[in-house]
Amino acid sequence: MARGLYTARKLKNNRQKFRWNDRYFKKRILDLKKKSDPLEGSAQGRGIVLEKVGIEAKQPNSAIRKCVKVQLIKNGRQITAFAVGNGAINFIDEHDEVLVEGIGGRMGRSYGDLPGVRFKVIKVNNVSLNEMVAGRKEKPIR
Repeated sequence: MARGLYTARKLKNNRQKFRWNDRYFKKRILDLKKKSDPLEGSAQGRGIVLEKVGIEAKQPNSAIRKCVKVQLIKNGRQITAFAVGNGAINFIDEHDEVLVEGIGGRMGRSYGDLPGVRFKVIKVNNVSLNEMVAGRKEKPIR
C-alpha cells in the first residue's frame, strides 16, 4: 500500500520536472511569446515612420514590396511594416504616425513572400490607408 503511494508521488514529481523539457510548455509558462513580440501581446501598435524601404520578394516571385520601418511609441522597438495596396506607399511619409497590426498568416511569423515582415500599416495620421488608396479620403496635412 505505502509502496504504491511512493511510486505515484515519484511519478508526479518526475512529470512536473520533465515538463520543462517540452519547449511549448516552457514558452507558455514563461510568457516568452509576449516578451519577444514587439506589440507585447496587443492587437495593434502606434509608431513613427523612420524610412521607406523596398523589400525583395522571396523566390519564385520577383517584385519589390513597399514597406516602412516603424519605431513603436510604447517600447521604442523598430519593426518593418508592409504598405498594403496599389500606390499605398505614396500616402506614407517619414515622421508620419502610423497604426500597425499583425499581417495575418502563421501565428506571428512573416507572411507570404515577404521575408522578415510581420506587420502591415492600417492607418496613417489617424486616417485609414485603405480609404486613401481607394480615393475616398484625403491625407491630412500635419
